Amino acid sequence: MTTTSAHEDIVRGVMDDWRAAVDNHEPERVASRFTQDAIFQGLHPYTVGREGIAEYYASQPLGMKAQYTVLETRQVADDTVLAYLAVDFSFTDRPTRNVWLSVLLTRTPSGWAISHYQVSKLD
Repeated sequence: MTTTSAHEDIVRGVMDDWRAAVDNHEPERVASRFTQDAIFQGLHPYTVGREGIAEYYASQPLGMKAQYTVLETRQVADDTVLAYLAVDFSFTDRPTRNVWLSVLLTRTPSGWAISHYQVSKLD
């Protein structure tokens, strides 16, 4: 059985690369952290697959940065880890947006990838 620490390492490995790609405004690189058939729900209507994910991140303003904190992790299957995160998206021209993010990570032949991404905005 994988430990919680190992789960966090898996999550951080994927999400650190996601954050770097977001911070550098590299939408194709962001999308590459997802499975081909990932379900993606940002703060706009949902999409399925990397093309829609890349379009979503391409539409984000230059200078947007992401900071996250892992709040919870769970192993839901041998090759699947669920994580719940707090994410702060900062901008150059407006206040920081604080959201909650659930991600389902799946082990693929090329490594761990996000197969489901669900943002919630709770005030």
